[in-house]
Amino acid sequence: MTDPLCFRSVPELALEMRRDTVSAVDVVEAHLERIEDRDERTNAFVEVFERDALAAAREADRARREGEELGPLHGLPVAVKDNYAVGGKRFTNGCVPLSENVAEEDDLTVRQLREAGAVVIGKTNTPEFATKGVTDNDLFGATGTPFDRTRMAGGSSGGSAAAAGDGMAPIGLGTDGGGSLRIPASACGVFGMKPSFGRVPIPLRPDGFAHHTPMRGRGALTRTVEGAAMVLDVLSGYHPSDPFTVETGESDFVAATRRPISDMTIAYSVDLGGTFPVDERVRRRFHEAVDAFKSGPAEFVEVDPELPRSRTEMYRCWKTGFSVVLAEALEHMKQDGTDLLGEHREALDAQNVADAEAAMELGAVEYRRTDVVRTEVFEAFQSLFAEYDLLLLPTIAVPPFEHGKWGPEEVEGESVDPVLEWALTWLFNLTGHPAASVPAGVTRGGLPVGMQIVGPRFADQRVLAASGAFERIKPWHDTYDELR
Repeated sequence: MTDPLCFRSVPELALEMRRDTVSAVDVVEAHLERIEDRDERTNAFVEVFERDALAAAREADRARREGEELGPLHGLPVAVKDNYAVGGKRFTNGCVPLSENVAEEDDLTVRQLREAGAVVIGKTNTPEFATKGVTDNDLFGATGTPFDRTRMAGGSSGGSAAAAGDGMAPIGLGTDGGGSLRIPASACGVFGMKPSFGRVPIPLRPDGFAHHTPMRGRGALTRTVEGAAMVLDVLSGYHPSDPFTVETGESDFVAATRRPISDMTIAYSVDLGGTFPVDERVRRRFHEAVDAFKSGPAEFVEVDPELPRSRTEMYRCWKTGFSVVLAEALEHMKQDGTDLLGEHREALDAQNVADAEAAMELGAVEYRRTDVVRTEVFEAFQSLFAEYDLLLLPTIAVPPFEHGKWGPEEVEGESVDPVLEWALTWLFNLTGHPAASVPAGVTRGGLPVGMQIVGPRFADQRVLAASGAFERIKPWHDTYDELR
């Protein structure tokens, strides 16, 4: 029988530990047992740090007993995606030639979580270099949604999303360069949010500017909105190592989840004016979610936004930038002595090889032309947000699909690039707007469907307020009952 601690929310666990009604060791042990029981089925973790996690939990309990100041995430287990460095642990990026690579020190985000009291319980699966909308690689295999292990968990933070959804960790740490927090949140029935670009520091090296094109984000995958807000409170703020972080004043993201939305006018569109083909099962759940949301106090308006380019042109713009990021990363590794496109070429995903090499052939002026498209897309959404407070739309156009492919080649009879053109997420990596995915319901076959809530730049509190309101109006927590 599953320990009930494994399905307590982040704020519930934090409160119980502060009240001394449960210990950090109790919480960590419960989640370690859940991992042992469930992970062979889901394949969310690539490594579990049992000894280190228990030692950290014991230290957390000692600090509480002795009256030391406690961080907001004190004693809470966190599962870390395998594209973050955890000092002294394997750091593979889901890549076979890097299977024995070991990180020298913690990434800044991991340090921030530890300083807030979190306990790193293990590392989670990611596709090779976090380049897919599914989580599958030749090193660790495929990660499945907890709702159907034969179907994808989304990507590229699928391991962290599956861990959170299946009760193996209350917090899953992820990244988002094209939807990598929101896609797995949708596929695994959890909450995930990409903050405004510049909200959370990303200390990339040797190129500290690389996360600008496309605009990437870092955040948590949790079973409640408030849990992710607690993590965002810890991670957000200016940091001198990231040239794009900004100081936006005091923010209380947890308080924002309880803020009323009665003064908001919220736009919604199932396909952005016909830009995206959307599976009928997703359409049905999306409209049901919006109808439920309409019972709340906000005003809702269906919109048919005019986007400046075709879906294919906008998608090509995003994919070009993402492929250049991959190519640059491989070039930096070559300069450091690991030539993945040379001696290890056959061990890499063929699609990654093709994308990286195409990016290497790209001319500088041709590359910069993509920023013209980005500007047009940015202006289109800025115009929409001048009139409306938020925008609702589906997260992905299809329910979780079976393992063995990058994605569908067509949706509702319309051809799409299987790499990621079936997701409605990457648009907001072109623009930097904050975007969350909330569980919108499940299909008749029991597969999760997500709804995006998108806001103006740095209106993260507004996105969280609407997410929290939706959670109260249409709670999704009973969907986990079959997983207990």
